[in-house]
Parts: sequence; C-alpha cells; structure tokens
Amino acid sequence: MMDHDLTPEAAVDRLKTLHAEAAGGLKSCLERYFDTRQPPSDAERRSFCYPELRVEYRAAGIQPRIARAYAKFQGPGTYATTVTHPDHFSRYLVDQLRYLVKDYGAVISVARSEQEIPYPYVLEHGDDLGRNGVTAAELALHFPTPRLAHVGDEIADGLWENKPGQPLPLALFDAVRVDYSLKRLQHYTGTNWRAVQPWILLTNYHRYVDQFVKWGLEQIAGDSPYASLLLPGGGKITRGMGAAEAEAIISGSQWHRFQMPAYHLTRDDGQGVTLVNIGVGPSNAKNITDHLAVLRPHCWLMVGHCGGLRQSQRIGDYVLAHGYLRQDRILDSLVPPEIPIPALAEVQVALQSAAAHVTGERGEALKERLRTGTVVTNDDRNWELRWSQELRRINLSRAIAVDMESGTIAAQGYRLRVPYGTLLCVSDKPLHGEIKLPGAANAFYDRAVGEHLLIGLETIEQLRGNVGQLHSRKLRSFDEPPFR
Repeated sequence: MMDHDLTPEAAVDRLKTLHAEAAGGLKSCLERYFDTRQPPSDAERRSFCYPELRVEYRAAGIQPRIARAYAKFQGPGTYATTVTHPDHFSRYLVDQLRYLVKDYGAVISVARSEQEIPYPYVLEHGDDLGRNGVTAAELALHFPTPRLAHVGDEIADGLWENKPGQPLPLALFDAVRVDYSLKRLQHYTGTNWRAVQPWILLTNYHRYVDQFVKWGLEQIAGDSPYASLLLPGGGKITRGMGAAEAEAIISGSQWHRFQMPAYHLTRDDGQGVTLVNIGVGPSNAKNITDHLAVLRPHCWLMVGHCGGLRQSQRIGDYVLAHGYLRQDRILDSLVPPEIPIPALAEVQVALQSAAAHVTGERGEALKERLRTGTVVTNDDRNWELRWSQELRRINLSRAIAVDMESGTIAAQGYRLRVPYGTLLCVSDKPLHGEIKLPGAANAFYDRAVGEHLLIGLETIEQLRGNVGQLHSRKLRSFDEPPFR
C-alpha cells in the first residue's frame, strides 16, 4: 500500500516504520529458525523488503533555476529509491526532501518495495551464524541472501539505463548497495558504521593516529564541542573520564586486527571528525572510499606523506594538490585518466588558510613551505627503479610530488560526488638523494606529523560553516539524481 502526498517529515517517519517492520520480522524469523528450523511462510517472506521512497515532479511552466548543486530535478518525472536505516539517515533525507518540495512542489510517496533485505544485514555482528549448527547454505534456502548481481554503481558511473515505465533514480545508491557497504565498513575499520562522522581525514601512516588520539583527548578534557572518542574494537572515551581509565582503553584497543582502523571524534551536533588509517596503495584508497561514500559525508581529505620532486623542497614541507597525474590504474575503466579531476575552490582555500593559521606563516614565508601543483599517484611503490621510463611523464606533468593514494581518493570523490582535497607532507626527496631512511624518517615524523594533522583538522573547522557551497556543481552530471 502506497502512502501518498506526505510531508518530508511524515515520509521519513513512514520509512522508519516500514524498515523496522521488515528488518524486525526478518530477524524474528531468523531467530525462530535458529531455534526450531521452522522456515518463514510465504507471507512472512514477502514482508522482508526495504521501503521505497518516491518523489514526483510535475512541471508547471519553466523549471526553476536553482544555484544549489543538489536536491534538484533534471526534468519532470517520477524518481525512486529504496532506503535502509532511515533512522540514521533521517536528517539527510528530510533535508533533501524539503528542498524538493519547497522549490519544485514535489509529491512524496512511501511504500514497501520488492527489493528483499538480505538476511546478513539484520545481524548486527554476524555472531548468530553457525548457531545450533545452522549453516549459511541452509539459510540461503529460506531467506534472502546478498547477490552481487543486485549490487552496483551503475547510477554513479552513468551506466544506468532508463526503461519505459520505470522511475528515474532518486539517489546514487539504493538500499542494498548501502547495506553492503555498511557491513564492509565495520569489517575494515573495526568500528560500527554509525560512528563514522561527516568530516573524514584519510591518512597512510599510523603516527597520524597517535596524534589524532592525543588531540582528541585534549578536546574531550577541555572546553570544546567534542564529546567522545570511539576506537577500533569498540573502545569509547567520554568527557569526564579519568586519564588512567582513558589510557587503559587506548592501550587495550585491538586496532591492529583491522585492515583500515578508524577513529571517531564525535560532537553532540553530529558534525564530528573521523580519521581512517587506510594504509598504503590505491587499492585500499578505492576500497574504503567506495564504502564511505554511501554515508554521504560532507568531505574527505587526504593528509599523508609524499616524495618531493623539486630541489627547492625540504623534508617537512607541504604539498597542496591542484591536479593529479593518475597512474594508480585502479579507476581507469570507471574514470579514465584523460578525465580531469578538478580542484574544488572551497577546499583549496580552506587548506591554504588552515596551513597559514597553524604554522603562523604568511606570504612568502608560507610559500616557501607550501607548494601547489600536480601530484603523481603511482601504483608501484618502487617506481624509482624505472626512473628512465618515468622521467618524461613527470617532466610533462610538472609534478611536484609523488604518492600512492591521493589521486585515487580525489578521483573517487569526483566519481561518487564527495568533496575532496589533498595536503601532503614531504617525507623524502627520491630524485635528489634524500631517500627515506629509518633515522631521517623518524626525525621527520617527530617534527611534522602533529602540525600536519592540525592543519587537516583546522581545514574541517573552516569548511563546517560553508557546507552549501562545498557541495560543488563541479561534481554533478547533466542527468544527476536529485539527492546529494
């Protein structure tokens, strides 16, 4: 049964009810099966479906001209998407719908869809699997299972084909794609996906984690908007906790058990910061951003190390990427290398302003430490061993630094419509005899990591007040789904 002509708030409330009924019914039937081997009835099985949100735009006259980059219709029609966890996404959903109703007079409807919820997505930790000898193969006989044929990025990648009578996409990701990534996030980061904050820092060295934890503890202990620090494995440090107790929780964190451990500094207004140590390489960079994107963060920033390619650079200098020579190869079929990845003005300005604020340097003094230009992102850490082959491309690109993640993260932001930016710190100069050796590296880490992280955090502080402009039209296609 379809509920028609709902307000944004009523629509989200109805989505919550339908999702709770479907997920709760599925989980209840699973519990019964674990205990009694009684499968769900046909009627019960039909109830295991995500809710669907539909928005109809009936154009009357000239279409409004909206400067905003999101919550826009490309033309009249019916737009739809399935929705998961509407309780978590309620603020996002209401914000998008309010704009569409206010500016276009959109009509909102909600109903149960025909897209089934795969049973693993209602098991919070998957601990029940195997209970009483029940196997995954046995459950697949009676319950909906994850099917990769139903999970994809066709909408984001411009591969979705409209069929006559079929609604247009309302969002980049449907419910089953979102749920797939939410489970992946928990697997890789060691934290509940609900803990991920809308402002994200990505780094490629654990020492940034140490500085983030230290800074987070200072914020929680002082007079700041931050309320808690969530650690991989489930540790939580809250305001008012004693130093000894907090240190014990940090020491007990099992971060090393997770491939890309995440740390979340929360605020009561929901505008906290997440730091993810993605490790080294473009594969990890693509992997984690594929999954973070379903949460529709406001921004992700790469703050990590790079090799400086210019003689004038010094160890500890900063590189603000204005462009990328993408040799990561992992996205070549999705975003071919000839597609330009534009710098986002709002992010670039905030990064440079934050660098000035944290270092206390201005004008020429700042220029001596912070270079802007092209970053080469390579999929081979030992690219130096084929220098004779790399020489011409680096010269033609006028690149000033090389790393293994930044171009991937920027291209993923472009592809998945998440604002992005890169500020790197020079840890070695491979072309000029200053290679990364243990002693030199340690001295660099001790001196530079803390300041670099503070610049990333200050950048987020500056961007918080400019969210509307941050979501740039540079990231939107001509046939973009309405939702951000």
